[in-house]
Amino acid sequence: MDQVPGSSQDAQSLPTCYRHPGRETGIRCTRCERPICPECMVSASVGFQCPECVRNGSGTGHAPSASQPRTLAGGTVAADPRLITKLLVGVNLLLFLVQLSLGDDLTARLYLIGRDWIPQLGTTLQGVAEGQWYRLLTSMFLHGSVMHIAFNMLSLWWIGGPLEAALGRARYLALYFISGFAGSALTYLLAEPNQASLGASGAIFGLFGATAILMRRLKYDMRPVIILLVINLVITFGWSSIAWQAHVGGLVGGVLIGYAMVHAPRERRGLIQYGVCALVMVAAVAMTLVRTAQLV
Repeated sequence: MDQVPGSSQDAQSLPTCYRHPGRETGIRCTRCERPICPECMVSASVGFQCPECVRNGSGTGHAPSASQPRTLAGGTVAADPRLITKLLVGVNLLLFLVQLSLGDDLTARLYLIGRDWIPQLGTTLQGVAEGQWYRLLTSMFLHGSVMHIAFNMLSLWWIGGPLEAALGRARYLALYFISGFAGSALTYLLAEPNQASLGASGAIFGLFGATAILMRRLKYDMRPVIILLVINLVITFGWSSIAWQAHVGGLVGGVLIGYAMVHAPRERRGLIQYGVCALVMVAAVAMTLVRTAQLV
């Protein structure tokens, strides 16, 4: 059974994960009783188990293949629990290099804008309201400067890896893209039609929201993530050049999806998790349709 860090023992006396010696943890595998960190936890009928016990079928009386390892949210335990995060970081960095090499023309074709004339693209109106819905997604992979992409990719690497390990690849991808799309949709709805927007911040704020829900579910100290979230929100509303709508939309989407991911009952887990994902997506599409009707 998982324990609450600091509730029954001094935080300084916590053991460290046997697979990650630098990480303190108050959780032990229910089979071998070795300490495990959140990245190593595999949800079981009672408490959590370590990947080795699940992989070996230890103590079950069944062959290892009879029981597929599952994450806390019910996803499949992968050999590389950070693969999707690595790919997302790689794609963002690659596209930033493409932006630098091809110049503003490519960026102008892909960033988020409601409706406006863009000099690089001629004399016709451009934007989501003109049927270019792809901008809601492509803008999530563009960045305006080295500082912009560096900050976003460091945030993605820091919070994305552990969250991917806890959710599993499919759920993590759904969280990332739907949160990002929700952020883009809210920006489209509330921002000025000629306001250009780009960046992965909406999706990353969705990861922040889901991380807060996960830490609360595991009864971890939430002060670090709350402090970091508050700092990011202060920056969001303190700088005029930041599209706060993307951050708020992504955060709300991430909290809703994250809650469904880690709190859904086992017997209806998939239905609830992907059902909430669908509802957030429907809400984002509805915002897009409303704004398009206003602008056209």
